[in-house]
Formats: sequence, C-alpha cells, structure tokens
Amino acid sequence: QVQLVESGGGLVQPGGSLRLSCAASGTIFSINAMGWYRQAPGKQRELVARITSGGSTGYADSVKGRFTITRDSAKNTVYLQMNSLKPEDTAVYYCNLRLVIPPGDYWGQGTQVTVSS
Repeated sequence: QVQLVESGGGLVQPGGSLRLSCAASGTIFSINAMGWYRQAPGKQRELVARITSGGSTGYADSVKGRFTITRDSAKNTVYLQMNSLKPEDTAVYYCNLRLVIPPGDYWGQGTQVTVSS
C-alpha cells in the first residue's frame, strides 16, 4: 500500500509564489520518478514537472524558468516551487509516483492552486 500526501496549495496573487509538497509512504523499494501534474477546469491533466531517481528533471514549456522540482530521497518527498505565478497556472495539482519495485503508478488526492487578484 502506497500513500501520497500533498500540501501547500492555496490562493495567491499573480506574480506570487507557492511551494507544493508531496510525501510518499508505504511499501516503496525503488522509485522510477516522481512528478506533478495539473488539471484545469475543462482541460486534460497535463505534466508540469518530473524528477527521476537519478535526479534528471523535466518541465512543461509553460512553466520552464518559473517552477522548480526538487526531492528529498531520504523522505520520499518531492517539492514544487512555483514562482511568478500566472492566472493560467490555476488548476488542481496532483502528485504522481511511479515505482519500479514494486511496480505501480500512484496519485495524490490533488491540491487546489488558484492565482487571482
């Protein structure tokens, strides 16, 4: 059983910052990658950022230079630092964990990020 607990969402003004956290717990022996996805109303879920077990990172073009994904491997925790937020960043943000051992793909419950003045 694997659980993901997200925190850090909220309401912020345009240009502001937020930091999301996602802590994974349970039967975790080998992680492939952890990442953040988002889904805005009426839109499909999209990848925002991901970080592999080797530390490689990838970002959606829309957030490059503004968002940074990091991890604490000892705590199985991933963070998303979001700066220079825009109204179009408003969405529910979901944490994703992809395991190698045991194999599996897990999702957090989602945290709302609203960027509005």
